[in-house]
Amino acid sequence: MPEVIVSAAALAEELASPRPPRLLDVRWQLGGPPGIDGYRAGHLPGAVYVDLETELASHATPAEGRHPLPDPEVLQRAARRWGLRQDDQVVVYDDYDSMSAARAWWTLRWAGFDRVRILDGGLAGWVAAGGELDQAEVHPPLGDVVLSSGHLPALDADGAAEWAEQGLLLDARAPERFRGEVEPWDPRAGHIPGAVNAPTGQNLGADGTFLPPDALTARFAALGAPAGGQVAVYCGSGVSAAHQAAALTMAGYTPVLYPGSWSQWSSDPERPVATGD
Repeated sequence: MPEVIVSAAALAEELASPRPPRLLDVRWQLGGPPGIDGYRAGHLPGAVYVDLETELASHATPAEGRHPLPDPEVLQRAARRWGLRQDDQVVVYDDYDSMSAARAWWTLRWAGFDRVRILDGGLAGWVAAGGELDQAEVHPPLGDVVLSSGHLPALDADGAAEWAEQGLLLDARAPERFRGEVEPWDPRAGHIPGAVNAPTGQNLGADGTFLPPDALTARFAALGAPAGGQVAVYCGSGVSAAHQAAALTMAGYTPVLYPGSWSQWSSDPERPVATGD
């Protein structure tokens, strides 16, 4: 099982070592202020800012969804700008329940770079543990990392439809969006027929850190996840689904992400929509 998270205390020790990990600040919130503003106000010392909209996703289209996976060459150029080298260890974080950090975690692994972990508890966890913040923008020398696509399993819309009929497809959105009571972002309200609601926020404890692996395993097993098997997941646009993928990995399952998610599915009038529980 890959190591998915790192605690603030353990990260502090690693940063004091001769080979500290590279830090990526991936602050972003749907409809929120630009993440760069928060980065400039204070970030982990040495952290480089990563823009989710332009570096971890391609341009939004109805056919592909709001956050399509990035072109591997574009992602590679961005990662080299972050200073990422082939033999680096990387830690990603944000200030919003590790949602956008998880997108960076999943996307880098999908692109073939698997030495990446999520700072458990994010920026708040770092500060609570006594960690210092810096305001200087970091522009490291260009890295040499080589990235390519397809190193993690992913689904298109047809694959998601088939999966919902044959296996467990989790919808990581809030219950009211799953039921179709509200839809603030996408063309139609509801969910993929056959999907099971599993709100991403339930992966975390009250302090914003991930639940222990055994608790996560029990959570997904109660939803019908086969022991040690594959579980597909989607959300609104492929961001919080990556958080679900991280939790599934910690719990011993193999996540299969549908990156287009509801934003792609609901934009196609030929796709059926279910509502209610």
